[in-house]
Amino acid sequence: MLWALGVGYVISGMYFGWNLGLVHAGPFGFLAATLIVTVLYVSFVMSYAELSCAIPRAGGAFIYAQRALGPRWGFFAGAAQWVEFVFAMPAIAAAIGAYLGEFYPAISPHVFAAGAYVVFTLLNILGVKQSAVFELCITVVAVFELLIFAGVTLPHFSWAAFSSDALPSIGWWGIFPAIPYAIWFYVCIEGIANVAEESRDPQKDLARGFGTAMVTLVVLAVLVFFSAVGVAGWKAIVFEPGGAMSDRPLPLAIRQVIGQSHVLYRLLVGVGLCGLVASFHGIMLAGSRATFEFGRVGYAPGWVGRLDARRGTPVAALLVNMVIGFLALATGATQQIITMAIFGALTMYIISIFALFRLRKAEPDLHRPYRTPFYPWVPTVALVLSVMSLLAMVVFHTTIALAFVVLLLLGYAFFRRFYRQV
Repeated sequence: MLWALGVGYVISGMYFGWNLGLVHAGPFGFLAATLIVTVLYVSFVMSYAELSCAIPRAGGAFIYAQRALGPRWGFFAGAAQWVEFVFAMPAIAAAIGAYLGEFYPAISPHVFAAGAYVVFTLLNILGVKQSAVFELCITVVAVFELLIFAGVTLPHFSWAAFSSDALPSIGWWGIFPAIPYAIWFYVCIEGIANVAEESRDPQKDLARGFGTAMVTLVVLAVLVFFSAVGVAGWKAIVFEPGGAMSDRPLPLAIRQVIGQSHVLYRLLVGVGLCGLVASFHGIMLAGSRATFEFGRVGYAPGWVGRLDARRGTPVAALLVNMVIGFLALATGATQQIITMAIFGALTMYIISIFALFRLRKAEPDLHRPYRTPFYPWVPTVALVLSVMSLLAMVVFHTTIALAFVVLLLLGYAFFRRFYRQV
């Protein structure tokens, strides 16, 4: 189930979002961005797993930073993690609406997106065991569907199509604005740590979940990238026939091979929803625990950190996240929402690596069932690439960077004023 959660959190990134980076970098530049991001995530996951196994708490990065660096940095790590999870969900919900629009064009995609929030919030309220079993089943289906997609499209791979307009816009410099879209292949895998308290043997199983999920995601990212772009070129999976940017690159790719009336096309669109649902549901599970932990330790109103007495689920936290998701959906700005989520993720990664270094020095006797291999080189690689990626995003997405900083500072000012523990 931990494997399914790790893959499920992320797998929607194979179905949409990443293709928008091709506009900036083309296939060559985006491949380079993906390689950089893959090294970042492999090194980060190997480092983060040490923290999650040593301190198995639902708050994840928030708890690690608070213990290692103090309450102030704990707040910023937790707030960044919260931004990542809470803003990733409406982006995925928008894609769910776009996919369902294929079947029911008369209904607004926003209706489907809002409906997804309601349905899966209710499922998470019912209980974590039911949620995890559902996540396991739907993730397996989503992975299988990606393998079918690759099996249908790869025989039609063309190097001429793949390398068409290989470096548009600003050439190799396009790697940097494409980084947030490459990150979409892996973002939120760290959510495995947020279900630590509900794991059977977290000090052993979390590392296994991280490792198996990461290997699976790297293989899927490579398969999806080459099989989607190599059919008819990158423009065919970025732009709809009318010219609008697309949230459904895989259906656009496979219809170049088999046409819209083919049964496999309908299967991809229908079953492809499983990938989006797996991530949406999984991130909702992890995000609610992050919000819940803020309330439990007094960084948010106490009622946010309470569990339902009968079901043991964070009902208030789930409802708070749903309301915020509705507000984000109303903007209709999928690209900007994705970028905001990535700002939160990278900020959290940087603080988490500093927490790892600090805990190694401050608490050398802390029980660590799993230790980061090749320490300190592996976490150093994760830190350098995270900082580089964050700086690149600030340069190329300055407005969203400012919005992210303002959001963090306003949140901190609020909590500093009303919750003296901070």
